[in-house]
Amino acid sequence: MIFSLGASLTTLLKEDLEAARRRDPAARTSLEVALAYPGVHALWAHRIAHAMWTKSDLLKLPARLLSQVARSITGIEIHPGAKLGRRMFIDHGMGVVIGETAEVGEDVMLYHGTTLGGVSLSKGKRHPTVGNRVTIGAGAKVLGPITLGDDSQIGANAVVIRDVPAGVTAVGVPAKNRSVPVLEPAMDPAIWI
Repeated sequence: MIFSLGASLTTLLKEDLEAARRRDPAARTSLEVALAYPGVHALWAHRIAHAMWTKSDLLKLPARLLSQVARSITGIEIHPGAKLGRRMFIDHGMGVVIGETAEVGEDVMLYHGTTLGGVSLSKGKRHPTVGNRVTIGAGAKVLGPITLGDDSQIGANAVVIRDVPAGVTAVGVPAKNRSVPVLEPAMDPAIWI
């Protein structure tokens, strides 16, 4: 089965596993991650549900049911219509919500309690678009059809209701954009968020 991301399901699942191992210093083995990481389980279930959702209208209900089973097991709710990029990592994960029209780029990291939510009940695009290599801190709420640029960072518990340019950190309620120094690869981005 080939996904719109240009990769087979097997490739995507392996990349999700490796992303968790690479980004979590507590991850000791691939087996441990595969068996004990709810963020990885939620992503895997979403990959299957999204394939079903986009394949046929007849599969939309089963896809939605699969997403709800995954939510009940992992505490992470991802609508099967959401488009998630490659090598995503959801750390801890409990309470993460990703809405139907959300679009998430590659190499994105979400912490627990993150919401990519809507602010409208209308049809059409109502959830955020997240660029590549974005980090969203614990408890952050990113709301509406806004865009987070590539390499941006969202601080813990921030409420983001406006676009965040590429390479910028947004913190606070409501979130304000701040420039921060470029981090060394070995530094934890959480020091800024």
